[in-house]
Amino acid sequence: MFAGTELHPRLAEGLTQQAITEATEVQQQVIPAAMQGHDLQVCAETGSGKTLAYLLPIMQRLLDKEAPGTATRALILTPTRELARQVLKECKRLTDLNSLNAGTLTGGEEFRYQASMLRKNPEIIIATPGRLVDHLKRKTVELKDVEFLILDEADRMLDMGFAEDMSAIVGATPTSRQTLMLSATLRHEGVGRMARSWLKEPQEITTHSIQDQHDLIRQQRILADDNAHKDRLLTWLLANETFDKAIIFVNKRTEVDRLFSFLIGHRSDIAALHGEMTQDERNYVMQNLREGRRRVLVATDVAARGLDVEGMDLVINYDLARKGDEYVHRIGRTGRAGNTGLAISLIAPNEWNLKASLERYLQQLMEPRTIKELKAKFTGPKKVKASGKAAGPKKSKPSAKKGTGKKPAGKKVVSDKKKAGPRPSRPKTAGNLMDNDGFAPIRKKKE
Repeated sequence: MFAGTELHPRLAEGLTQQAITEATEVQQQVIPAAMQGHDLQVCAETGSGKTLAYLLPIMQRLLDKEAPGTATRALILTPTRELARQVLKECKRLTDLNSLNAGTLTGGEEFRYQASMLRKNPEIIIATPGRLVDHLKRKTVELKDVEFLILDEADRMLDMGFAEDMSAIVGATPTSRQTLMLSATLRHEGVGRMARSWLKEPQEITTHSIQDQHDLIRQQRILADDNAHKDRLLTWLLANETFDKAIIFVNKRTEVDRLFSFLIGHRSDIAALHGEMTQDERNYVMQNLREGRRRVLVATDVAARGLDVEGMDLVINYDLARKGDEYVHRIGRTGRAGNTGLAISLIAPNEWNLKASLERYLQQLMEPRTIKELKAKFTGPKKVKASGKAAGPKKSKPSAKKGTGKKPAGKKVVSDKKKAGPRPSRPKTAGNLMDNDGFAPIRKKKE
């Protein structure tokens, strides 16, 4: 019995081998509802165990009802290759002990290899939207037998511009399917629109909203004057903080390359990860991190979701996340599985208002911290609004005195032009089309 559900012996054995004895909060709510066949709209925090929450009921029902001769029966959509690989890893821990098979369809891999995998007819496919649409166009994948559709991190897929691809994929699946939609927030406008279109009378399950503070993550902010100052702060933190593994987030790929080149001069255990890298390069980086050959990762938000590395106990936001959802996913790389973590954000003057917006959205404040040897000249704005943002200078009211161009209040003065009435209109000609350009109209010479 797991989360109030009697599991197939092979699934129960898989949990035993992973030393999983108790269901998390999201698993306790999702598994029974999914087993009953309900469409679900789930909001759960990062690291809450939501992947297992949908994998277990899917596999249980696939094992309960054999369907020989059918194509893929369960489809899981994820926004990134990294998350797809993480889901496959959790999936294989269970499928290796039973008769089910699973495969991935993501960018960065040969179509020929993926088509070969599809010919083996796996019951479960984990895919990113863009690559799956490519296979649909090539007619190398068949979705007419899909019984279960999982939209994992649907909000992220929308933010990445996959709305059109997702619509095409959903349209290729049967309307009789069961659909589970998972996202960091149920308030995302696009998520609500999709839920109304693609889900049938869905049950809403919320374990922790995105505003709920993660008790195991300590959040700090350090003021910085500019990027040069941030570089010095970063090297100090990496040299003085105690951590097993650390991840440094920036917003641009070019900044990943710059910081990697800068940090490699200070220590040798640095790795880099961004969206322009090939799949083999990404796999190599992740393997080095997991095996401890690299301890510090510089990355864009491609690593904020789906990063499956144990011992990640320090997160540094070199660049502040542009959205509250992304900030939560970034710091969620630490403080997982009951472990504590530290998240530090370096705040430049031009990021103060963004910091205030994040704090207001998350309904929590970052703890101020100062490094004595590297104290910033920037100490924050002199005045702040109730929202926490910097208060700008007050705009002076226009004066009615001489020289302001504003006439004093009193009797309204009517100009002579207005008294004379409207100017008679002239028919448009090649000449009077130029009346308003500051020159006299061109007149045709008499012959």
